[in-house]
Amino acid sequence: MTEAAGKTSGGKGFWIVLGILVVGNLGLSFFFAPRQVELQHAPVVQLPNFLVVLGKIHPALTVPGKWMPAHVTFTWLIMGILVVVGALGTRALRPVPGPLQNFVEVVIEWFYGLLDQMIGRQGRQFLPLIGTAGLFILTSNLLGNIPGFQPPTANWNTTVALAVTVFIWYNVAGIRKHGFLNYLKHFCGPIWWLAPIMFVIEFIGHLARPVSLSIRLFGNIFGEESVIVILISLAWLVMPYLIWLGIMLPLSLFTAIVQTFVFIMLSMVYIAGAVEVGHGEEHQ
Repeated sequence: MTEAAGKTSGGKGFWIVLGILVVGNLGLSFFFAPRQVELQHAPVVQLPNFLVVLGKIHPALTVPGKWMPAHVTFTWLIMGILVVVGALGTRALRPVPGPLQNFVEVVIEWFYGLLDQMIGRQGRQFLPLIGTAGLFILTSNLLGNIPGFQPPTANWNTTVALAVTVFIWYNVAGIRKHGFLNYLKHFCGPIWWLAPIMFVIEFIGHLARPVSLSIRLFGNIFGEESVIVILISLAWLVMPYLIWLGIMLPLSLFTAIVQTFVFIMLSMVYIAGAVEVGHGEEHQ
């Protein structure tokens, strides 16, 4: 009876604390939230535009504005977070790992498992690309759930840079693996008389890969961010806040993970297609 009463009391305590948090947030939203809807909320972190000095070298290099773009600022912030966590987690490796070292090892092993499954043991050489892209995208996507923070992946410049990096990397890996001519031959397909048509189709298909990678990630995160900003801007009406808290926040966390997984999985598929042994042998 005592144990059951304790559980009941603990359950009531949880709901009481949750209720206080919700009421407190609603009160703050009612008194301090803006009464107008803006698709871009003001970032809490801004850096001065120190690149304005480039305009003195040549007018074409001028970077306008008093402040650095938000997506650049938060990109550097995420880079700093990842560098600090990586440095702290690996600076003093011990046989019995601490919590942070254990977390870093679990993350690395998870990426190794994906690479082994998708590419094979040779895929581990691509950990710097896949691991860095995956952690950056996930951190960026999750950052959008914090009021005042803007995810860099909600800006097309960031997603295009990520996609182009993957595009260049897997093509360079394919050329290094098979040689330039043999790598180009796999664009032609196995049937020689269809080679002119297949080459054009494959070439266009490869050019479309960075476009699809960048637009997919950008569209999902930007759309999600826009809906969240609208709901938070209308938080003083109470109901939009509850919709964000009960529906959009869990959905946003789920989308952040799914979009990260989709990006790195497609990247590994492209790498696997570029370095597979058959590309160099089917034309021998």
